[in-house]
Amino acid sequence: MTYRPPSGEDFHGVVGRTYEDSKPWWPPAKFKAGAPNVVLVVLDDTGFSHFGCYGSTIATPNIDALAAGGLRFTGFHTTALCSPTRACLLTGRNHHAVGMRAISNFDTGFPNMRGAIPRSAATIAEILRDNGYGAFAAGKWHLAPMAECSAAGPFNNWPLQKGFDRYYGFLQGETDQFFPELTCDNHFVDAPGGPEDGYHVSEDIVDRSAGMIRDLTSLVPEKPFFLYLAFGAMHSPHQAPQAYLDKYRGKFDAGWDVAREAWFERQKAMGVIPPDTRLAPRNPGVRPWAELSANEQRFAARLQEAFAAMLEHTDHQIGRLIACLKEVGQWDNTLFIVLSDNGASQEGGASGVLDEMKWFNGIRESADEAVLRLDDIGGPDSHCNIPWGWAQAGNTPLKWYKQNTHGGGVRDPLIMHWPAGLKAAGETRSQFCHAIDIAPTILDVLGVGSPEVVAGVPQMPVHGVSLAPTFADPAARLARGPQYFEMLGHRGVWKDGWKAVTHHEPGAPFDQDRWELYHLAEDFSEYEDLAEKEPAKLKELVDLWWAEAERHGVLPLDDRNAFALFRASMRPGLPSSRHRFVYYPPVSHLVTDACPPVARGWTTSVQVEHPPGPADGALIARGSLNSGFVLLVKNGRLVFDYNDFHRHTRLEAETTLAPGPHEIGLSVERTGEGGEATLLVDGQVVAQGHVPRLLFLISSTGMDLGRSLSPVTGDYVAPFAYPGRIAKVVFEVPSLTPTGEIKAQVRAEMTRQ
Repeated sequence: MTYRPPSGEDFHGVVGRTYEDSKPWWPPAKFKAGAPNVVLVVLDDTGFSHFGCYGSTIATPNIDALAAGGLRFTGFHTTALCSPTRACLLTGRNHHAVGMRAISNFDTGFPNMRGAIPRSAATIAEILRDNGYGAFAAGKWHLAPMAECSAAGPFNNWPLQKGFDRYYGFLQGETDQFFPELTCDNHFVDAPGGPEDGYHVSEDIVDRSAGMIRDLTSLVPEKPFFLYLAFGAMHSPHQAPQAYLDKYRGKFDAGWDVAREAWFERQKAMGVIPPDTRLAPRNPGVRPWAELSANEQRFAARLQEAFAAMLEHTDHQIGRLIACLKEVGQWDNTLFIVLSDNGASQEGGASGVLDEMKWFNGIRESADEAVLRLDDIGGPDSHCNIPWGWAQAGNTPLKWYKQNTHGGGVRDPLIMHWPAGLKAAGETRSQFCHAIDIAPTILDVLGVGSPEVVAGVPQMPVHGVSLAPTFADPAARLARGPQYFEMLGHRGVWKDGWKAVTHHEPGAPFDQDRWELYHLAEDFSEYEDLAEKEPAKLKELVDLWWAEAERHGVLPLDDRNAFALFRASMRPGLPSSRHRFVYYPPVSHLVTDACPPVARGWTTSVQVEHPPGPADGALIARGSLNSGFVLLVKNGRLVFDYNDFHRHTRLEAETTLAPGPHEIGLSVERTGEGGEATLLVDGQVVAQGHVPRLLFLISSTGMDLGRSLSPVTGDYVAPFAYPGRIAKVVFEVPSLTPTGEIKAQVRAEMTRQ
């Protein structure tokens, strides 16, 4: 008989009065015997030409080997930004439809920008886990509202609540590669080392990924797995071990014009682009290399060296993961996918930046000053990004960049490799495809249907199509319709080889945007605008864009300023939505979005029980070696150090702090660009000083109490834990937010993708 126990379990055995007249039954395994594994590797801010197998002279031997043994796609497209593309990859739906119009930090109050994927769009991890797969994620997440990414949660948009069994990585859009803000599963953890130990976060997340795979394969070898590995590379800060930096010294001294032409010719020779492709003209603001001063050239070349070093180092980590798969006998039956989430970044500006936090604070960085610190570039004392000229070279042969809906922002590399199931080796596929097609491809290959209901929630339609037909047939026609694009007001639409696209100026009326028209089937680089020659085709596509926008929830178009974008951070009940902050240490690390907004000045009270004897340590530390502030005890004396991009304002008490209970006070009052700082012990002033400049956005690294995740000065080595007891820490900030702070936050969040 069939018996349904009170628990509701679907039981197909026999239940008698005793076990002797009963028949047990166990549910069958959810996965199919011999089901393939899937590894999805996502790089950040990597342009169409950056991989060696897509044309560059940067060494990427492991990625190139994947292309040589698998398929290289040249018509793959993304959303032009990080969080939206990742939402597409993991759900198979368009980004506006799943509430991810821009990065996950924002909530504009409309369904298309909530900063979180709704339950009606289950991730591929949720689907595969329900089908018996192990599901692991490592590296960058950036798919939860950052105001929710504190130890207080809510956790419903963190990786484990989105279908993954295990997670190790960072929740922010970027992190310092030597001093990362790390999360393991649902809690914050310390990095296992620092730069003095040879630590780098890319190596760490591959070690953890390999560990997850080894655990599963060793204990339940028949169970397949899905690994989502998202590197911090190639997002800024561009940081790499010294040996990689040394390798590229002088390699880019000829400049971006020479490199771009060389990479363009390599692309044609490789068959990555059609032989009749024309190289797009320089983007506005990109000067000929010969017009740069000697210092500008030295600075720009060194920034590109750091980028190249980081990319090769990342490639080596991919090689280490491949070696692990081979060691545990899982390589042949693993679908291994490598792609980029958007084109090369434009956030370095025309000249590049040694520390991008300067750009966020509206500080112009002089190349003449930057060259005095050339050797810091790529190491822990820099937070650098490449200039526009090198970014456009990385997007060769295309125009514009990440954030834009022209080719440079949305056309990206995609490689698929699968020894047991993909027989074509070293071939190229030119079909138009999109990030929404990756999840349907994986499900198709695995023989898993797209469920109508997940965890009791009806699912919205999947928008992407499977690319599996292209595996065996280079001319396969995909069953896809048009594809729209919209990012920060930039718009575009593709249909049957034609593309209409606009470059939107913030604040300008959308109806005044000029639409361009390209026949992509014959014009790979969007070189010849046919808008005037083909007005009927242009009108057809513009009308189509509005129809697709209506269908996928793109509207309302929105290029508003900070006050709309940061409405989420002011919602009640979130860490930053107050003016008085009371902490009871020990507490977990605070990410930037959970820290008190101190740009307007602040007061701090710290109640401590100071121990006898040597008792040095950090009481409060926010930021990194590049910018931040720290309140600490050093050589027994109370010290406050404000780090304005390596310009330090230091206040130090003249006497040592006596053992026993104390109330330590810090007051920083903004006076124009700078501020007046006062350090107190038990109400008595022990040090005062002027801070020449108070930063609007201090750092992408958050805050610790009683320790320091990253050193803010050279006075100590992290974590520099305070040996005494901190009973309570209180921050109070003025209620009025300076306009400069809002502007800095917006610029930062729009680029920390």
